[in-house]
Amino acid sequence: MPHSIPSAYAGLELLETPVMIVERNGQLLFVNPACESLLKVGRKELQKHTLYSLFHDARALKNAVQMALDHAGSYIEHDLELIPEGDIALHIGLTVTPIDSPPRLALVELRPIDQQLRIANEERLLLQQQANRELIRNLAHEIKNPLGGIRGAAQLLEHEIADRPELLEYTGVIREEALRLQHLVDRLLAPHRRHIANDINIHEVLERVRSILLAEYPQGLSVRRDYDVSLPMLAADKEQLIQAVLNIAKNAVQAMKGQGQIILLTRVARQVTLARKRHHLALKLQVIDNGPGIPDDIRDHVFYPLVTGRAEGTGLGLTLAQTFVHQHGGTIEFESRPGHTCFTVLMPFGPDQ
Repeated sequence: MPHSIPSAYAGLELLETPVMIVERNGQLLFVNPACESLLKVGRKELQKHTLYSLFHDARALKNAVQMALDHAGSYIEHDLELIPEGDIALHIGLTVTPIDSPPRLALVELRPIDQQLRIANEERLLLQQQANRELIRNLAHEIKNPLGGIRGAAQLLEHEIADRPELLEYTGVIREEALRLQHLVDRLLAPHRRHIANDINIHEVLERVRSILLAEYPQGLSVRRDYDVSLPMLAADKEQLIQAVLNIAKNAVQAMKGQGQIILLTRVARQVTLARKRHHLALKLQVIDNGPGIPDDIRDHVFYPLVTGRAEGTGLGLTLAQTFVHQHGGTIEFESRPGHTCFTVLMPFGPDQ
């Protein structure tokens, strides 16, 4: 900006919405900190550019400024794609408003809609999960009811054929398979118990997960820590979090066939919105692996129950992990490509943090 910031613009410094003041030719007179953060460019560097030279194709942006100034009224674009130099595309809601008369200067608001899309996607996932949970609960109860009768009938049958050992093998299979189904049903119903929240150290949870993984896969598996030890205590159900993180990590290890690297990473996330609530601080927990990645054919519904990429899998691990995280007011997302898969869990530390 070639001129000092007028006192009239001082209040714009405090806005969370990225805004700038521009002339018709795109000369930047003012940019607030939120806009610097969005564009990932500081004010000194912005002084070398006009508004239009900041993006690869700024025709729509230039047209919006000219239309607003020519007609002395606001111009709005609800979804505009802008591509900054050397960066990924931004999807924004644009509002251009003249701020003087006759119109020479315009206030340009760039509202990122990526977060709006993420919140909408989060709400969609929550509704999907609620439907899945109800389906699972009903299905589990329908399976559980006859299981006791099957096992009881198998035991009675064993008494009747006690003198025919060649047939006892078959009743043994019935009882073992009924028991396996019982364990599966118990896992389906487990998420519906009320979680018990206590103040816990998230790194104790991760250390437990790490110990379990290394005990189960002592050869060929590396589990690396990348912890932020300054994180505050987390109000959560310790056993549920252990199960959630373990399910994510085991899913990764099984995809790698026990050979590869897992990274357990913790950081603090600031000013995040989870379940429509704004949190000053949140836990950012990532489970990263260097495995083959999630197959494209299941990527869009990897959290659905009974969806698995392995013939021997149950398809419940990630479903239960998502359920436990959502019960704590958090979210779980992932990005995956061959050689790199990262599951990110965001959870609020609490209202007082």
